[in-house]
Amino acid sequence: MSTLTGWERALERAEGALLAQIFHREPIELVDALRRECDSNAVVCSQTRVVVPNAYEVELAEHVHDELARRKGEVGQVLTDRLAQYGERRGYEWAGPLAVHVTRSRDVPNGRYRVTSTVMPHVSADGFQPSRD
Repeated sequence: MSTLTGWERALERAEGALLAQIFHREPIELVDALRRECDSNAVVCSQTRVVVPNAYEVELAEHVHDELARRKGEVGQVLTDRLAQYGERRGYEWAGPLAVHVTRSRDVPNGRYRVTSTVMPHVSADGFQPSRD
């Protein structure tokens, strides 16, 4: 795995500032949580190949979900796009089609969100529905 260059860190800061203007606090935290989840589950297969999970679930506390839905209805797609950009910069290989599924939950440990990941060979952009090939 390569370390981020100064330019990449500057891009991430600029991206964070832009997202903060659009989404305020929670989505920035969610993007960071997705990145940490991705990094912590990366499997180094060789010097040039690092595989990461492709299916991410973001469980939001009801009040956070409602607030984000009110401000921007496409949170799942925005999070997917940000994670895809991050993975591309890091040189990660997704274990399959990338998807971030956002749900509301009454039971999240920090009162705001929980992020988990898994490897799923067939996911749709709508969620974790297996394809019926």
